[in-house]
Amino acid sequence: MEVGPLEIGPFNEMGLRKPFFPVNDALHEYLVDHNRTGDLPIEYDDLRRYDGLMPTLDVKGKATLWNTVMYRPSDLEGLHERLVETYQRLVADGRRIEHLRVASIDFCAYGNSQPFRIKILNQINDNHDYYYVKRTDASRVYGLELEQLLSPNNINFICQGGTLVEEHIIGVPGDSFIDDPVQYGGPVNAVRLSKEFVKFNERCFARLLGDMRAYNFVVDVIHDLDQVQYRIRSIDFDQQSYEGRARIYLPQFYKENLPFVQFAQQVISMETAEQYRSEERTLLRKRQRLAKDQLQRLLGLMRADTISTPEFIEELAKDLAAYHKEPALVKCRSMGELLERHMEVLLASH
Repeated sequence: MEVGPLEIGPFNEMGLRKPFFPVNDALHEYLVDHNRTGDLPIEYDDLRRYDGLMPTLDVKGKATLWNTVMYRPSDLEGLHERLVETYQRLVADGRRIEHLRVASIDFCAYGNSQPFRIKILNQINDNHDYYYVKRTDASRVYGLELEQLLSPNNINFICQGGTLVEEHIIGVPGDSFIDDPVQYGGPVNAVRLSKEFVKFNERCFARLLGDMRAYNFVVDVIHDLDQVQYRIRSIDFDQQSYEGRARIYLPQFYKENLPFVQFAQQVISMETAEQYRSEERTLLRKRQRLAKDQLQRLLGLMRADTISTPEFIEELAKDLAAYHKEPALVKCRSMGELLERHMEVLLASH
């Protein structure tokens, strides 16, 4: 599998929704040791006891993938209290924050984790924030931890039993941003946007994070004096080290991301793109060294865990062996082992 940094097509096609994998005892112990667990006032199944759903519309009046959830009035008060308390535990270690209330609860059946989106409103200044309640999935937990350790982003979540609570990641969904980028930050700095997409593409491939279609990442626009900077952040971690085809882990091969690739092709050369890839691998090596002990423990857990199928493991092992020209990779027997060896070869060879 030869892959150029800005090559287009054939486009990736995602298959059936991936299965959920449980958090085993060893991973749970890791989460306890790193303060990723806690007694939550709410469980995912509590939110599933709703009476109905009403389509949620965007600012232009079009239906979205989200639906506003309706509950019986007798259940709302207690439910809202527990949701506010959950938010306080997520953002303030449980310390009480006054004047908060739940403004809305939305549900998305389309997402693999079928999340609930909770809107929290500060009644004093009308400022609001979001967080998400999802079904626990080991793939997603590994993905969240790898994001914390290997990306430039911090991420906050709590995992308890079958419930996963995550903070909101600020940014404009990639598909909305690229449709009208001027709306979200003034004139587009095409070179900086392309540089960030190349680096994001490399990060996803290095840590084997799949399904990074434009609506599964956000663009954070940062104004810097007279320039604009961009940060692209993953918001969906369900496809961490699951699929068998290596191209699945390269955002450049999704048709939804074609506008980002075309941007880059127009404003940066192949040599420049390769320079950006090299820069990102250097940063990945530094993060790898800084988080060495924790990362080794996490990868050890992944090696012993089941987060994919034997067929996908075999397929990806062959793909990566061909890409790296390292025949020994075909002997890997788990996704964790593949990820560890893939990062060793990818980062050590540059």
